[in-house]
Amino acid sequence: MKKNVILKRLNAILFLSVVFFITIFTSCENFDDAAPVITEIRNYAAAPNDTLVTSMNPGQWIVIHGRNLKEAVSVSINGTPIQIKVGLFDDNSAVVKVPDMVPFNNIDPEVLNTITYVTSGGSTTFKFNVNPPPATITGNSLLASSKPAVDSVFVYGTNLYLIESLTIAGVEIKPLKTVSDGSSIGFIFPDIDAPQPWEAVIVAASGIYTFNISIEPEISAVSNVNPNNGDLVRVYGKNLNGITNVKFGGATIANYTEDPDGFYVEFIAPNQWNYDPGFVSISGKYGTTSTTYNVNGQNGDNVGLLANVEWGSYFGWGWYGDVSLTVNKNGGWMKTDPDFDGTMGVNNSMFLSFNTGVLAAGASKYCPLGNSDAGNHWIPAANVSDPIENWGIQFDISVASPWNGGTLYFKTSFAGDTYAARYEPWKISAAKTVDYETEGWQTVTLPLTAFKKKNSAGELGLGDSATLLTSLVGNQGATGYDLTLKNFSDAPTKTGFHGAIDNIRVVKLK
Repeated sequence: MKKNVILKRLNAILFLSVVFFITIFTSCENFDDAAPVITEIRNYAAAPNDTLVTSMNPGQWIVIHGRNLKEAVSVSINGTPIQIKVGLFDDNSAVVKVPDMVPFNNIDPEVLNTITYVTSGGSTTFKFNVNPPPATITGNSLLASSKPAVDSVFVYGTNLYLIESLTIAGVEIKPLKTVSDGSSIGFIFPDIDAPQPWEAVIVAASGIYTFNISIEPEISAVSNVNPNNGDLVRVYGKNLNGITNVKFGGATIANYTEDPDGFYVEFIAPNQWNYDPGFVSISGKYGTTSTTYNVNGQNGDNVGLLANVEWGSYFGWGWYGDVSLTVNKNGGWMKTDPDFDGTMGVNNSMFLSFNTGVLAAGASKYCPLGNSDAGNHWIPAANVSDPIENWGIQFDISVASPWNGGTLYFKTSFAGDTYAARYEPWKISAAKTVDYETEGWQTVTLPLTAFKKKNSAGELGLGDSATLLTSLVGNQGATGYDLTLKNFSDAPTKTGFHGAIDNIRVVKLK
């Protein structure tokens, strides 16, 4: 009897022990399974495109595979939290989107290239390559006015992340300063003694990027190509610093002033009869630049001349329309108007002037041109196959009163209404305008690509640019032309137009 009792007790103890160990083992197993485990990452796509992913890009959808993934509390990639959508999670997989904006330049090295997965049962970290998107280079702030070893300059672009090095002309630049949105790299400009342009190379996590940097001087415009003695002339461009020589046509300019940022050089024009027509040329520490067209063309240079409004073969006006033959003073029978003169230019010869008052919607004023015994030669016949962007139409203008509304536009007789070139200096954008006025006479140069077709709404001169010179001037490069002032708006202009035009010619730009 005692033996049976002992056996029963031993069996009970044995049973409880087994239950205890099974419970402990099961509890341990449950504890281990509660923590998330990541085994692999695949593309979020239907088979067979759900391939293993070895690296990922911002904005990409991926599938995290593993165990205990359903009860996610947070998921982050490179320390950036991901939005959790419960319907896309189960125990063995989780569909997530890599953040569009990953702050690569501010990432703690400890979390770089990691996925951190947290559930109520624990967390896990999975090492994984997260690729910065490809970078682009859009420009730089380096100017000839920058002072080596002093001025901070920038290379601008997009996705400039995880930069390993920057070299310019073989010189490695250190230190580098990046910003969180990857839009720039800042550094102190070194003194580089090498021929330009300088090759710059950026080595980044996303690749190697090569581009050129140049701070050679450039000329973009001349304020007045036909100045009188004493006029203030500005030559506009960039990197116009450290200048050692300025030539204005056949004249050497001894006294000039540089803009501190190198965007222009200004001087007082010499007597136009004391020097020959010629290029504007500027030389400095970083190189030499010049115009491709002549200045002082009023001094016997008739190449490309269409109208100088002077007695002779290039007079250019048709003697009718809505303009007046004008002089600045002592006009005799001609209209006199000294208001068109100013510090930037005085006109001691004849010119054509508008004085319209406010223009009603759709109203226009006409200036018939092309009255030339010289034949209206825009371009030499031998050059009509040149690229159209190589040539431009140039004219002098003075606006004596604020101008806001009303478009000056040119049309050629050969092209008719097919193409028109608009001039609207008062228009900042489709929604914004300003009052425009000049300080005397200034020169405007429009590339012949400014001649455009009608757009889809039928608006003249707002469509596609002309692509062939022959479409504007024919095979001989000669054609009549007209100038019109028109209010294309459906409301009256804000102001009238009290302006004058002179010295119309076609010049080679490239």
